[in-house]
Amino acid sequence: MAMTVHLDIVSAETRIFSGLVEHLQVTGGEGELGIMPGHAPLLTFIKPGMVRIVKQHGKEEVFYLSGGLLEVQANSVSVLADVALRAKDIDEQAALEAKRRAEAHMAEAGADFNYAAAAIELAKAVAQLRVVETIKKNIAR
Repeated sequence: MAMTVHLDIVSAETRIFSGLVEHLQVTGGEGELGIMPGHAPLLTFIKPGMVRIVKQHGKEEVFYLSGGLLEVQANSVSVLADVALRAKDIDEQAALEAKRRAEAHMAEAGADFNYAAAAIELAKAVAQLRVVETIKKNIAR
């Protein structure tokens, strides 16, 4: 039997996942992170994007995170995010519209334009679309 670690994925609204996992992948501030049982303690921020987990017994699941914090301890891993969604709950059309809106705002930028805020909104929309695309590819297999 594969080794596991307890994982909690929590958003501002609810705990979206709590259980044993064999592995998880997430994008941290310095790049891609792979967390397995026995990983060294770690505290880092997470970029908007996908977290891919392999649950106990090998079943894979994908979530979207708006960003947040990752904490790795000896026997547990916690992911804290403002927004966390199961891939199947992402509204693809809303994400496409958010992407179009952010791109339009950036193209029409004026002197008092907040480029950083627009870039964050664009990154969140693109991350949601990547999660949707990943799910579509996995279903097509």
